[in-house]
Amino acid sequence: MASGTVFVEDSRVLLQHTPAWLSNNLEFFAPPVCNKLMHGEGQLKVMYVGGPNQRKDYHIEEGEEYFYQVKGDMVLKVIEKGKPKDIIIKEGECFTLPARIPHSPQRFEDTIGLVIERERTSNETDCLRWYTDDFSQVLYEEWFHCNDLGAELPPVINRYMASKQHKTGKPTPGTITDKPPFKVDVTTSLPEAMSLKKWISDRKDELSKGSALLADGEFKIKICGNDKSRRVQKYERSGETWLYQISGLSVVQVGNGPVIELQEGDSYLVPCNTEYMHKTSDEDDHKGISLELFIILKRR
Repeated sequence: MASGTVFVEDSRVLLQHTPAWLSNNLEFFAPPVCNKLMHGEGQLKVMYVGGPNQRKDYHIEEGEEYFYQVKGDMVLKVIEKGKPKDIIIKEGECFTLPARIPHSPQRFEDTIGLVIERERTSNETDCLRWYTDDFSQVLYEEWFHCNDLGAELPPVINRYMASKQHKTGKPTPGTITDKPPFKVDVTTSLPEAMSLKKWISDRKDELSKGSALLADGEFKIKICGNDKSRRVQKYERSGETWLYQISGLSVVQVGNGPVIELQEGDSYLVPCNTEYMHKTSDEDDHKGISLELFIILKRR
């Protein structure tokens, strides 16, 4: 695909050549913005985030998040089983963060990372939280329904910065609810980030016969290989599906629309409730490896 080619539906650009898109938006990956949404109007929020940043707040949400470092390394600070922990995500590594885990992404200058999260349902709540220096107590927190995290976080941060808790470093009795909208996860042991390239290499034989699941939680992330015997299949999912061409070639056709070729670095957002076909190339010179990410919401 030529770097300037796009496919538009309902005023949304569904097809992107990621290297060109990143190059065209470099100004957004430095302070004070540090991020840019590639897709944000529907269920999937696909964004790229730069740095540096300085954060002491921890974000908690009811959905998962997927991280992949495009350039440079980052540190994802989390609270695991009630204790602070640093998860290092190096360039080329990925990590799926489970729901309801307090987390605080720390990013550095001249780095870029992919982050994918999902739209909140009408009855879901997010939390922004600060801890005391020894992490023994919650210092300050606010719970809110999240429509636009980028717009809603600054006012919360400003209120914290002006608060007595921030000035004293001590919690104010009665300000932390004992009946939160949901319970924070205090039982899950988190894995380390992993190299996507190595994960694919370790499953070379499996991918030559079809696909393998990279993540199988709320986020379903499938890596598709190039099985010559595999029949062309059509899918229709209630949510959006994000396709990313890791290497080689693949083709995608949405509904009765044109067949679109995806080259390395191309991504495509398949809308909700839309039938589509996606097949990686099995030609020796262009054998394709693709990523498919979609969501199956758990009933609560």
